[in-house]
This record gives sequence, structure tokens and C-alpha cells, in this order.
Amino acid sequence: MTTTAAAPDPPTTQPPLTAGSFTLKVLNGISIAVVVALVPQALLGELFTALLPVFPAGETVIHLVSLAASMLPVLIGVLVAMQFHLTQIQTAAVGIAAVLGSGVAQVDPEGGFQLQGTGLVINSGITAALAVGVVLLIGTRLGNYTILLLSTLVVLIAGGIGWVVTYPVVKVFTVWLGELINGATSLQPVIMGICLALLFALAIVSPISTVGIATAIFMDGVASGTANLGVVAAGFGLAIAGWKANGVATSLLPVLGSPKVHMATIWSRPINFLPIACTAAVMGGVGGAVGISGTPISAGFGISGLVGPLAALNYEGWGWSAANLAIIVAMFVILPIVCSLLFTWIFQRIGLITSENYRLDFT
Repeated sequence: MTTTAAAPDPPTTQPPLTAGSFTLKVLNGISIAVVVALVPQALLGELFTALLPVFPAGETVIHLVSLAASMLPVLIGVLVAMQFHLTQIQTAAVGIAAVLGSGVAQVDPEGGFQLQGTGLVINSGITAALAVGVVLLIGTRLGNYTILLLSTLVVLIAGGIGWVVTYPVVKVFTVWLGELINGATSLQPVIMGICLALLFALAIVSPISTVGIATAIFMDGVASGTANLGVVAAGFGLAIAGWKANGVATSLLPVLGSPKVHMATIWSRPINFLPIACTAAVMGGVGGAVGISGTPISAGFGISGLVGPLAALNYEGWGWSAANLAIIVAMFVILPIVCSLLFTWIFQRIGLITSENYRLDFT
């Protein structure tokens, strides 16, 4: 009896890399890195800051999560590189380049470097993209000399461009944009609150990282707080709109987790965003009038992990008084539920949406 060998599997080929797919991979890497590096500080930093008067040992936790946040640039480089399935050596080189372009480490005149903050998220991403480009351009041309020369070339070319050329420009732009948004919100808190809440409600149901945007342009104060309320509006709005179709557990995902689980239900039928938009507009306007505030890190988290409420309570001029607690509960729980119920009912009565339009299917 003769046997025939099984035909080998055809080689897998990566789809051609276009400008659009390249950019999307970079943005996806940045988004994941932002969440991994900043979530510990967002969840624990505000909580232990509030507990310091009664739990001084919590300062260690604050230091740990702050240092973790400062690791954001290297994570951006590594996770962007992973999107392109680079080798270990290539990935490490891209990670180093992203740190060099981030500005997170500034030269100390007395020697060494001072590590502070998260650096410029935008320039970290730009430098990581440049580093990936250098790596792809070099390819396998270095042969056995890859381990000796690749990191040096990536550091000098991509890292040098990120440090010397793009960093000063991006820093000026991001600081200007952040000051523009924060300043405009201070002058017109209600109008800007409505606009920012709407923008962040839409961004949270898109591939865009709301946390990445807020940290990139240093959103702070009422601008951060009202943007955060937009995320809260999206979470409660999607939970209530799809309650009958999804059941309790699944409906809580956009509130306790992320509204991004509803990207498909929103973008496949954009009219589904209408009740969320109305809720976000009301919450942004009221939040601006009340003065709900936040930090660059808290702006994109919504109520998940109580990041938004804790940041608002810990913000300068607020505090843990009974009156402030009542305002926070009203803004982050009662108002979004009431508005979501109202606008969902209105648009269902009109016939524009049904609960089935928000059904989530994870099978």
C-alpha cells in the first residue's frame, strides 16, 4: 500500500501595507499601551490620594502607579512594533526609540536624566512609527550583524528625529491645543462642555482612544470633567437602550467596562447614536455649569473603576464633603440614568430605534 504525503500548507502572506493600514496599526498599538500604562494610576492613584490622611502607607502605591505611567513611551514602542509582527530585537529597538522621542526623560544639568510624567503621547507614536519604518526598510539586509547594528541605527535615525526634530514641534502644538481647549472651557463651560461631551461620547464608540486624546493634549479641569461625562453618557445610554435585548450582565458591559463593545451597533446604524448624543449634550452642559473637573488621565475613563468620580472629588476646590458627594452621585449616576431612560423612550416612541438595534452578539 502506498501513501501520499500531505501537501504542505501554503505559506501565509501578510496583506500589503498601505498608508491607512500602517496608521491604524500605530493607533491600535498606542491605544493598548495607554490603557495598560495608565489604568493602574487611574484606578489607584486617585483612590490612594484621597486615603492618604488616614493611610499614609498608600504613598508607596501612588509612587508605583506613577512610575508605571511613566513607562507609557516604551509600551507604545513595543506594542506598536507588535502590531507589525516584528522580531524581538526589532521590537526592543522600536521601544527604545519611542522613549527617546517622548521627552519623558529630560537631561539633568548635574548629570543623568529626570524621569517625569508620561511624555508626549503623540510624539512617542510618531517616533515609534518612524522606527518601524526604519526597521521595515532595513529588513534582513544586516544579516548576522542585526543584533549589533539594528538598535544603533534605529536609535540614531528614528530616535534622533523624534528627539531633535519632531519633539519641539509636537510639544508646542499639543500644549497650544490643550491650553486652547482648557481656556475655552473656562470661558464658556456650558457650550464647551456640550461640545466635549458629544465628541468624547462619539470617540468612545470608535477605535479612537479617549484616554489617549486627553493625555496627548493635556486636557484638565472642567474640559476633562465634561469630556468624561460624555463617556459616562455613552455607557449608561447604551446599557439602557439595549437592556431588553442583552439582559442584565451584558448590558452592564458599557458601564463597568467600555462602551467600545458597541462600536458595531453604532457604526452599522449611526442613528443608534441619537439618544446617546442627547444625553451627552445635557450632561456636558450641566457638568460645565456645575464645574465637574478631572485630570488628563481621568478624562477618557467614564465611570469605569470610579476613575471619573474620584478625580472630580479630588480636584482642587472640591473635596469629600456631603454636598460634593451628592453632586457627584447626581452627575455620574442619577442624571445619566434619567436622561438615558428619557431619550431612549422618546426615540423608541418615534420609531427610530428599538432595543434589538443594540443587541450584542459575542458568539
